[in-house]
Amino acid sequence: MKDKINSILSEAKKQISEAASESQLQSVKSAYVGKQGALSLLMKEIPTVDASLRPEMGKLLNQAKNEVTELIDQKKTELLLKSSEVSSDFDCSVPGILPTSGGLHPITQMCYDLNDAFRSMGFEIFEEDEITSELYSFDKLNFPPNHPARESMDTYWIEGHDKGGTNEKLCLRPHLTGGSVRYLQTHKPPYRFVYPGKVYRNETTDAHHERAFFQYEALIVDKDITFTSGKVMIQTILSKVFGRDVPVRMRLGFFPFVEPGFEIDMECQVCGGKGCSVCKHVGWIEVMPGGTPHPNVLRAGGLDPDEYTGFYVNIGLDRLVMMRYGVDDVRLFHSADLRFLKQFK
Repeated sequence: MKDKINSILSEAKKQISEAASESQLQSVKSAYVGKQGALSLLMKEIPTVDASLRPEMGKLLNQAKNEVTELIDQKKTELLLKSSEVSSDFDCSVPGILPTSGGLHPITQMCYDLNDAFRSMGFEIFEEDEITSELYSFDKLNFPPNHPARESMDTYWIEGHDKGGTNEKLCLRPHLTGGSVRYLQTHKPPYRFVYPGKVYRNETTDAHHERAFFQYEALIVDKDITFTSGKVMIQTILSKVFGRDVPVRMRLGFFPFVEPGFEIDMECQVCGGKGCSVCKHVGWIEVMPGGTPHPNVLRAGGLDPDEYTGFYVNIGLDRLVMMRYGVDDVRLFHSADLRFLKQFK
Protein backbone atom coordinates (compact mmCIF):
# COMPACT_ATOMS: atom_id res chain seq x y z
CA MET A 1 0.00 0.00 0.00
CA LYS A 2 2.92 2.32 0.72
CA ASP A 3 4.01 2.03 -2.90
CA LYS A 4 0.47 2.84 -4.08
CA ILE A 5 0.38 5.97 -1.91
CA ASN A 6 3.76 7.19 -3.23
CA SER A 7 2.74 6.47 -6.83
CA ILE A 8 -0.56 8.36 -6.52
CA LEU A 9 1.17 11.26 -4.74
CA SER A 10 3.82 11.50 -7.47
CA GLU A 11 1.16 11.51 -10.16
CA ALA A 12 -0.88 14.18 -8.36
CA LYS A 13 2.19 16.44 -7.99
CA LYS A 14 2.88 16.20 -11.71
CA GLN A 15 -0.68 17.14 -12.66
CA ILE A 16 -0.71 20.04 -10.19
CA SER A 17 2.50 21.47 -11.64
CA GLU A 18 1.12 21.20 -15.19
CA ALA A 19 -2.27 22.79 -14.38
CA ALA A 20 -2.76 26.06 -16.26
CA SER A 21 -6.12 27.17 -14.84
CA GLU A 22 -8.27 26.99 -11.74
CA SER A 23 -10.69 24.64 -13.49
CA GLN A 24 -7.85 22.17 -14.14
CA LEU A 25 -6.79 22.42 -10.49
CA GLN A 26 -10.36 21.67 -9.42
CA SER A 27 -10.31 18.56 -11.61
CA VAL A 28 -7.05 17.40 -9.98
CA LYS A 29 -8.51 17.97 -6.52
CA SER A 30 -11.59 15.91 -7.35
CA ALA A 31 -9.45 13.13 -8.88
CA TYR A 32 -7.19 12.67 -5.84
CA VAL A 33 -8.72 14.08 -2.61
CA GLY A 34 -12.41 14.28 -3.52
CA LYS A 35 -14.95 11.80 -2.12
CA GLN A 36 -14.28 9.48 -5.05
CA GLY A 37 -10.63 10.53 -5.42
CA ALA A 38 -7.77 8.04 -5.61
CA LEU A 39 -6.43 8.75 -2.09
CA SER A 40 -9.94 8.73 -0.57
CA LEU A 41 -10.68 5.33 -2.15
CA LEU A 42 -7.35 3.99 -0.89
CA MET A 43 -8.41 4.96 2.63
CA LYS A 44 -11.24 2.43 2.34
CA GLU A 45 -8.66 -0.35 1.83
CA ILE A 46 -7.00 0.14 5.24
CA PRO A 47 -9.25 -2.43 6.97
CA THR A 48 -7.78 -5.07 4.64
CA VAL A 49 -4.18 -4.25 5.69
CA ASP A 50 -2.41 -6.13 8.47
CA ALA A 51 -3.55 -4.70 11.82
CA SER A 52 0.00 -3.80 12.87
CA LEU A 53 0.45 -1.63 9.74
CA ARG A 54 -2.90 0.17 9.81
CA PRO A 55 -1.82 3.15 11.96
CA GLU A 56 1.23 3.78 9.78
CA MET A 57 -0.77 3.51 6.51
CA GLY A 58 -3.51 5.80 7.84
CA LYS A 59 -0.92 8.38 8.83
CA LEU A 60 0.75 8.22 5.39
CA LEU A 61 -2.57 8.61 3.59
CA ASN A 62 -3.55 11.65 5.66
CA GLN A 63 -0.16 13.21 5.05
CA ALA A 64 -0.48 12.59 1.31
CA LYS A 65 -3.98 14.15 1.19
CA ASN A 66 -2.81 17.20 3.14
CA GLU A 67 0.21 17.59 0.88
CA VAL A 68 -1.93 17.45 -2.27
CA THR A 69 -4.37 20.02 -0.82
CA GLU A 70 -1.54 22.41 0.11
CA LEU A 71 0.10 22.07 -3.31
CA ILE A 72 -3.23 22.85 -4.99
CA ASP A 73 -3.71 25.98 -2.84
CA GLN A 74 -0.18 27.14 -3.63
CA LYS A 75 -0.69 26.59 -7.35
CA LYS A 76 -3.97 28.48 -7.24
CA THR A 77 -2.23 31.49 -5.65
CA GLU A 78 0.50 31.26 -8.26
CA LEU A 79 -2.02 31.31 -11.09
CA LEU A 80 -3.84 34.29 -9.61
CA LEU A 81 -0.62 36.28 -9.30
CA LYS A 82 0.37 35.42 -12.84
CA SER A 83 -2.98 36.52 -14.22
CA SER A 84 -2.63 39.94 -12.57
CA GLU A 85 0.92 40.55 -13.74
CA VAL A 86 1.36 43.72 -15.78
CA SER A 87 3.11 43.35 -19.10
CA SER A 88 6.59 44.86 -19.22
CA ASP A 89 5.57 47.14 -22.11
CA PHE A 90 2.54 48.55 -20.24
CA ASP A 91 2.94 52.23 -19.37
CA CYS A 92 0.80 53.14 -16.36
CA SER A 93 1.32 56.86 -17.02
CA VAL A 94 -0.54 56.83 -20.37
CA PRO A 95 -4.06 58.25 -19.99
CA GLY A 96 -6.80 55.66 -20.41
CA ILE A 97 -9.50 55.65 -23.07
CA LEU A 98 -12.91 56.59 -21.72
CA PRO A 99 -15.40 53.84 -22.60
CA THR A 100 -18.18 54.99 -24.90
CA SER A 101 -21.56 55.27 -23.21
CA GLY A 102 -24.85 54.49 -24.89
CA GLY A 103 -28.16 56.27 -24.68
CA LEU A 104 -31.80 55.85 -25.61
CA HIS A 105 -32.84 56.60 -29.17
CA PRO A 106 -34.81 59.90 -29.15
CA ILE A 107 -37.95 58.13 -30.41
CA THR A 108 -37.65 55.53 -27.64
CA GLN A 109 -37.14 58.30 -25.09
CA MET A 110 -40.23 60.11 -26.36
CA CYS A 111 -42.24 56.87 -26.08
CA TYR A 112 -41.10 56.42 -22.47
CA ASP A 113 -41.98 60.03 -21.65
CA LEU A 114 -45.46 59.56 -23.09
CA ASN A 115 -45.87 56.30 -21.16
CA ASP A 116 -45.03 58.15 -17.94
CA ALA A 117 -47.43 60.97 -18.77
CA PHE A 118 -50.32 58.63 -19.57
CA ARG A 119 -49.67 56.39 -16.56
CA SER A 120 -49.93 59.47 -14.37
CA MET A 121 -53.49 59.87 -15.70
CA GLY A 122 -54.45 56.24 -15.03
CA PHE A 123 -53.89 54.75 -18.49
CA GLU A 124 -52.72 51.19 -19.17
CA ILE A 125 -49.93 50.40 -21.70
CA PHE A 126 -50.97 47.91 -24.41
CA GLU A 127 -48.75 46.10 -26.95
CA GLU A 128 -49.43 43.63 -29.76
CA ASP A 129 -47.72 41.83 -32.66
CA GLU A 130 -46.65 43.77 -35.75
CA ILE A 131 -48.39 41.28 -38.08
CA THR A 132 -52.17 41.55 -38.22
CA SER A 133 -55.08 40.66 -40.50
CA GLU A 134 -57.25 42.55 -42.95
CA LEU A 135 -60.15 41.85 -40.61
CA TYR A 136 -58.62 43.97 -37.83
CA SER A 137 -56.74 46.45 -40.01
CA PHE A 138 -59.77 47.44 -42.09
CA ASP A 139 -63.06 45.53 -41.65
CA LYS A 140 -63.50 46.19 -37.94
CA LEU A 141 -62.47 49.82 -38.44
CA ASN A 142 -65.35 50.60 -40.79
CA PHE A 143 -63.20 50.76 -43.95
CA PRO A 144 -65.37 50.09 -47.04
CA PRO A 145 -64.42 46.99 -49.11
CA ASN A 146 -63.06 49.10 -51.99
CA HIS A 147 -61.02 51.53 -49.86
CA PRO A 148 -57.62 52.25 -51.52
CA ALA A 149 -55.76 51.67 -48.23
CA ARG A 150 -56.44 47.96 -48.68
CA GLU A 151 -54.36 47.89 -51.88
CA SER A 152 -50.69 46.85 -52.01
CA MET A 153 -49.77 50.38 -53.06
CA ASP A 154 -50.48 51.36 -49.44
CA THR A 155 -50.27 48.19 -47.32
CA TYR A 156 -47.56 45.52 -47.09
CA TRP A 157 -49.30 42.17 -47.50
CA ILE A 158 -47.49 38.99 -46.40
CA GLU A 159 -46.59 36.82 -49.38
CA GLY A 160 -48.44 33.49 -49.24
CA HIS A 161 -51.05 34.99 -46.87
CA ASP A 162 -52.43 37.69 -49.18
CA LYS A 163 -55.51 35.84 -50.42
CA GLY A 164 -58.68 34.38 -48.93
CA GLY A 165 -61.05 35.76 -46.34
CA THR A 166 -60.27 38.95 -44.47
CA ASN A 167 -59.25 36.98 -41.38
CA GLU A 168 -56.84 34.90 -43.51
CA LYS A 169 -55.13 37.80 -45.27
CA LEU A 170 -52.15 38.98 -43.20
CA CYS A 171 -50.15 42.20 -43.42
CA LEU A 172 -47.68 44.34 -41.56
CA ARG A 173 -49.90 46.57 -39.48
CA PRO A 174 -50.53 49.84 -41.39
CA HIS A 175 -51.75 51.52 -38.19
CA LEU A 176 -52.37 50.64 -34.54
CA THR A 177 -56.13 51.16 -34.42
CA GLY A 178 -57.04 47.55 -35.26
CA GLY A 179 -55.16 46.42 -32.16
CA SER A 180 -57.28 48.80 -30.12
CA VAL A 181 -60.39 46.93 -31.26
CA ARG A 182 -58.79 43.72 -30.07
CA TYR A 183 -58.17 45.39 -26.69
CA LEU A 184 -61.86 46.35 -26.45
CA GLN A 185 -62.81 42.73 -27.17
CA THR A 186 -60.55 41.26 -24.49
CA HIS A 187 -61.00 43.76 -21.63
CA LYS A 188 -63.92 45.17 -19.71
CA PRO A 189 -65.10 48.81 -19.81
CA PRO A 190 -64.39 51.54 -18.98
CA TYR A 191 -61.20 51.77 -21.06
CA ARG A 192 -58.18 54.02 -20.66
CA PHE A 193 -55.17 52.69 -22.54
CA VAL A 194 -52.35 53.66 -24.87
CA TYR A 195 -50.83 51.55 -27.60
CA PRO A 196 -47.29 52.44 -28.85
CA GLY A 197 -45.61 50.66 -31.75
CA LYS A 198 -44.11 50.63 -35.23
CA VAL A 199 -46.33 50.64 -38.32
CA TYR A 200 -45.60 50.10 -42.02
CA ARG A 201 -46.82 51.93 -45.13
CA ASN A 202 -45.83 51.42 -48.75
CA GLU A 203 -45.09 55.05 -49.54
CA THR A 204 -42.30 57.23 -50.88
CA THR A 205 -39.68 58.20 -48.32
CA ASP A 206 -38.95 61.91 -47.96
CA ALA A 207 -38.12 64.43 -45.24
CA HIS A 208 -41.55 63.98 -43.63
CA HIS A 209 -42.43 60.34 -44.41
CA GLU A 210 -40.94 56.91 -43.74
CA ARG A 211 -42.04 53.42 -44.75
CA ALA A 212 -41.60 52.16 -41.16
CA PHE A 213 -42.39 54.67 -38.44
CA PHE A 214 -43.77 54.91 -34.92
CA GLN A 215 -47.26 55.77 -33.76
CA TYR A 216 -48.68 56.22 -30.30
CA GLU A 217 -52.39 55.62 -29.92
CA ALA A 218 -54.53 56.65 -26.95
CA LEU A 219 -58.17 55.71 -26.40
CA ILE A 220 -60.73 56.51 -23.73
CA VAL A 221 -64.11 54.74 -23.81
CA ASP A 222 -66.73 55.30 -21.14
CA LYS A 223 -70.36 56.25 -20.75
CA ASP A 224 -69.84 60.01 -20.35
CA ILE A 225 -66.83 61.25 -22.31
CA THR A 226 -67.11 64.77 -23.71
CA PHE A 227 -65.28 66.26 -26.67
CA THR A 228 -63.73 68.83 -24.32
CA SER A 229 -62.19 66.02 -22.25
CA GLY A 230 -60.38 64.77 -25.34
CA LYS A 231 -58.99 68.17 -26.20
CA VAL A 232 -57.79 68.69 -22.62
CA MET A 233 -56.07 65.30 -22.80
CA ILE A 234 -54.20 66.34 -25.96
CA GLN A 235 -53.10 69.68 -24.49
CA THR A 236 -52.01 68.02 -21.23
CA ILE A 237 -49.90 65.39 -23.02
CA LEU A 238 -48.15 67.91 -25.26
CA SER A 239 -47.39 70.21 -22.35
CA LYS A 240 -45.87 67.30 -20.40
CA VAL A 241 -43.75 66.22 -23.37
CA PHE A 242 -42.49 69.70 -24.25
CA GLY A 243 -42.42 71.13 -20.74
CA ARG A 244 -44.63 74.07 -21.71
CA ASP A 245 -48.06 74.81 -23.18
CA VAL A 246 -48.14 74.15 -26.92
CA PRO A 247 -50.78 75.80 -29.14
CA VAL A 248 -53.12 73.19 -30.64
CA ARG A 249 -55.85 73.43 -33.25
CA MET A 250 -58.40 70.88 -34.44
CA ARG A 251 -59.76 70.76 -37.98
CA LEU A 252 -62.58 68.59 -39.27
CA GLY A 253 -61.25 65.54 -41.07
CA PHE A 254 -62.56 62.23 -42.34
CA PHE A 255 -61.32 58.87 -41.03
CA PRO A 256 -63.51 55.74 -41.35
CA PHE A 257 -62.98 54.75 -37.70
CA VAL A 258 -64.09 58.02 -36.04
CA GLU A 259 -67.24 60.12 -36.24
CA PRO A 260 -66.78 63.04 -36.01
CA GLY A 261 -63.10 63.02 -37.00
CA PHE A 262 -60.44 65.70 -36.64
CA GLU A 263 -57.00 66.58 -37.91
CA ILE A 264 -55.10 67.73 -34.84
CA ASP A 265 -52.26 70.18 -35.45
CA MET A 266 -49.70 71.74 -33.15
CA GLU A 267 -47.72 74.90 -33.65
CA CYS A 268 -44.50 74.10 -35.52
CA GLN A 269 -41.71 74.01 -32.95
CA VAL A 270 -38.98 74.26 -35.59
CA CYS A 271 -39.95 77.78 -36.63
CA GLY A 272 -42.16 78.76 -33.68
CA GLY A 273 -45.18 79.15 -35.92
CA LYS A 274 -43.51 81.58 -38.34
CA GLY A 275 -43.45 79.14 -41.26
CA CYS A 276 -40.69 76.87 -42.55
CA SER A 277 -40.12 73.92 -44.90
CA VAL A 278 -41.15 71.44 -42.17
CA CYS A 279 -44.63 72.96 -41.73
CA LYS A 280 -44.85 73.94 -45.43
CA HIS A 281 -44.71 77.60 -44.36
CA VAL A 282 -48.10 77.56 -42.61
CA GLY A 283 -46.83 77.54 -39.02
CA TRP A 284 -48.74 74.36 -38.08
CA ILE A 285 -47.92 70.69 -38.45
CA GLU A 286 -50.31 67.74 -38.30
CA VAL A 287 -49.32 65.35 -35.50
CA MET A 288 -52.38 63.16 -35.01
CA PRO A 289 -55.87 62.29 -36.19
CA GLY A 290 -58.52 62.04 -33.52
CA GLY A 291 -62.19 61.99 -32.73
CA THR A 292 -65.01 59.91 -31.30
CA PRO A 293 -64.83 56.17 -32.14
CA HIS A 294 -67.31 55.34 -34.92
CA PRO A 295 -70.38 53.37 -33.73
CA ASN A 296 -69.37 50.47 -36.02
CA VAL A 297 -65.94 50.33 -34.35
CA LEU A 298 -67.54 50.23 -30.90
CA ARG A 299 -69.84 47.43 -32.09
CA ALA A 300 -66.79 45.53 -33.44
CA GLY A 301 -65.31 45.83 -29.95
CA GLY A 302 -68.46 44.36 -28.41
CA LEU A 303 -69.87 47.64 -27.07
CA ASP A 304 -73.26 49.31 -27.47
CA PRO A 305 -72.67 52.74 -29.14
CA ASP A 306 -75.90 54.01 -27.58
CA GLU A 307 -74.38 53.41 -24.17
CA TYR A 308 -70.66 54.10 -24.70
CA THR A 309 -68.67 56.85 -26.36
CA GLY A 310 -65.07 57.97 -26.18
CA PHE A 311 -62.17 59.89 -27.62
CA TYR A 312 -59.31 58.61 -29.74
CA VAL A 313 -55.96 60.06 -30.88
CA ASN A 314 -53.13 58.51 -32.85
CA ILE A 315 -49.91 60.46 -32.37
CA GLY A 316 -47.28 60.48 -35.12
CA LEU A 317 -44.41 59.80 -32.74
CA ASP A 318 -41.65 60.52 -35.28
CA ARG A 319 -43.10 63.95 -36.07
CA LEU A 320 -43.47 64.74 -32.39
CA VAL A 321 -39.76 63.95 -31.89
CA MET A 322 -38.94 66.23 -34.83
CA MET A 323 -40.82 69.02 -33.07
CA ARG A 324 -39.18 68.34 -29.73
CA TYR A 325 -35.65 68.68 -31.10
CA GLY A 326 -36.22 71.02 -34.04
CA VAL A 327 -35.12 68.46 -36.64
CA ASP A 328 -36.34 69.04 -40.20
CA ASP A 329 -35.82 65.54 -41.71
CA VAL A 330 -37.41 62.42 -40.19
CA ARG A 331 -35.00 60.16 -42.09
CA LEU A 332 -32.18 61.22 -39.79
CA PHE A 333 -33.81 59.37 -36.88
CA HIS A 334 -33.84 56.11 -38.87
CA SER A 335 -30.41 56.46 -40.44
CA ALA A 336 -28.41 54.79 -37.62
CA ASP A 337 -25.87 57.60 -38.08
CA LEU A 338 -24.12 57.76 -34.71
CA ARG A 339 -22.85 61.28 -35.41
CA PHE A 340 -26.48 62.40 -35.39
CA LEU A 341 -27.77 60.15 -32.59
CA LYS A 342 -24.97 61.02 -30.14
CA GLN A 343 -26.53 64.47 -29.75
CA PHE A 344 -29.43 62.99 -27.78
CA LYS A 345 -27.52 61.04 -25.10
